[in-house]
Amino acid sequence: MCRNIRVLFNFEPVATDDEIRAAATQYVRKISGSAKPSIANQAAFDLAIDRIASASSELLESLVTSAPPRNRAVEIAKARERARSRFGETT
Repeated sequence: MCRNIRVLFNFEPVATDDEIRAAATQYVRKISGSAKPSIANQAAFDLAIDRIASASSELLESLVTSAPPRNRAVEIAKARERARSRFGETT
């Protein structure tokens, strides 16, 4: 899976439409092997993004959990610490 696609479920505040669309775009780019489609493929690319974003929104709205919502700032800090321990300090 594409490393740029982030978990969007169970955050406070909830994932925005822009975040869901960005994840859908990354997914379509990954499976198509193209960051920017040709003019001939642009319509298919856009349709796929729209459909995946819609399905993703439906999924996120229907999921349930008893876990408390995660804090975005805390999760970002954890990710940075994992990267620091994995790759070391960068300048």
